[in-house]
Amino acid sequence: MKTPLKGLKVLDLSTLLPGPYATMMLADLGAEVLRVESASRHDLVRNMKPLVDGQSAAFSYLNRGKESLALNLKHPEAIELIDQLVGEYDILIEQFRPGVMARLGLDYERLKKVNPQLIYCSITGYGQTGPYRDKAGHDLNYLALSGAASHMGRKSSGPAPMGLQVADVAAGSHPAVIAILAAVIGRQSTGEGCYLDISMADNTLALQALMVPAALNGAPDPRPEGNFLNGGGFYDYYRTADDRYLSVGSLEPQFRQRLAQALNIQDNPPLEDRQFKTLLQQKFAKQDLENWCEELADQDICVEPVLTVKEAAEHPQFVARNMIATKNSGERQIDSALGFEQQPIRPAPRCGEQGIKIMEKLGYSQTEIDTLREAGLFD
Repeated sequence: MKTPLKGLKVLDLSTLLPGPYATMMLADLGAEVLRVESASRHDLVRNMKPLVDGQSAAFSYLNRGKESLALNLKHPEAIELIDQLVGEYDILIEQFRPGVMARLGLDYERLKKVNPQLIYCSITGYGQTGPYRDKAGHDLNYLALSGAASHMGRKSSGPAPMGLQVADVAAGSHPAVIAILAAVIGRQSTGEGCYLDISMADNTLALQALMVPAALNGAPDPRPEGNFLNGGGFYDYYRTADDRYLSVGSLEPQFRQRLAQALNIQDNPPLEDRQFKTLLQQKFAKQDLENWCEELADQDICVEPVLTVKEAAEHPQFVARNMIATKNSGERQIDSALGFEQQPIRPAPRCGEQGIKIMEKLGYSQTEIDTLREAGLFD
């Protein structure tokens, strides 16, 4: 099965990362995605430096396989046009603050009258209800408020910003896609659409599956380097002689035993975790990363080098899995990791690139399109 979502049509009114990542996943699975965007509104991701062929590599990745209609949503004619699109589309995804879509006349309560089968997904920082519903926020804030940041980092320095947007993607994009596909399945039996309220803060709280349940039921709050998974034990990163790092995840007894044997550490009976960790630190500091990779290459002990992203792209594992694809233009991208047969990378659209085609499909003549353009409908 190459394109399991072929036939599903998605209106994407989102920007930045969570919504576009979600709709990229849907597009990768075969859905038809129309990005409704503003040419006059600054798009941080589209303009991230360096630019590749006029737009950032990140934008090209997040919006591959989509079409684009540049639209001024505040224009009086915009509601009529969106109504026509909603009548033909299955799913709408938006990422505005609560209340914005209602002010534009594009809220779920009105649009479900246009299309009762519409699945309408709102992705926001704090959700549609609660005292924080109107607050601005970013990934860092959701990690902080949900308690996740409180047990990240080191005792000496506290939490550190992550280069990976956990709240945006793992707690925003992914639950949105899961909920949307569940709603699609449910619609097959009920014939009705639904409204989905995805809060990145809520889902970041829910991601903490191992430590939060314990804390909620009498255990102390987790703290940095306070448990076996966040540096409190030997499960950690270790500096090598050339200031690179190895990851050691040898938690199970058999892996720990093999690790001790590979490093000639006496660990029978098992040493106290911190003592064992100190010995590992001393051992790994004696050789460069490359030496350790060669020495431990054939050991089944859950030890791997900390690679740069460029090194990761060239690693034999990801090469064998075809995880880096090259477009016809020569641009390299991360390919879909969703398990279905990978498809050729389709380029991201220019802002408004398919506007005329979309309008013609809706039955507008060129004269009508030109008149609406002059009236400022197309942003």
